[in-house]
Amino acid sequence: MALGITRQELNQWKAAVSRGEIAFLTHYWLDNRFPNIRTVTKVGCSDLDRLSGWCWDNGLNPTYIHHRQDYPHFDLLGSKQLEILQREGLLSHIERFRL
Repeated sequence: MALGITRQELNQWKAAVSRGEIAFLTHYWLDNRFPNIRTVTKVGCSDLDRLSGWCWDNGLNPTYIHHRQDYPHFDLLGSKQLEILQREGLLSHIERFRL
């Protein structure tokens, strides 16, 4: 469940993903499999070749792309999440979610 974002932010991310852009959405997230993780950044793109290339360029295995019908995405967690948000210049995500 996505927490800490607005419907408008979610819809903007979905629209960007649908246009084939690489889009980032960070939100609070709880999952018992990851007890020390409280946020996730979803990196989405409807162009799977582009998303796979983005994964490889960032040292990530595209095998772990979630192939959701309309909104394929890769979940960034932990130190890799922070590293990539910094590299992408998404400081507002880092500050907002206190990463």
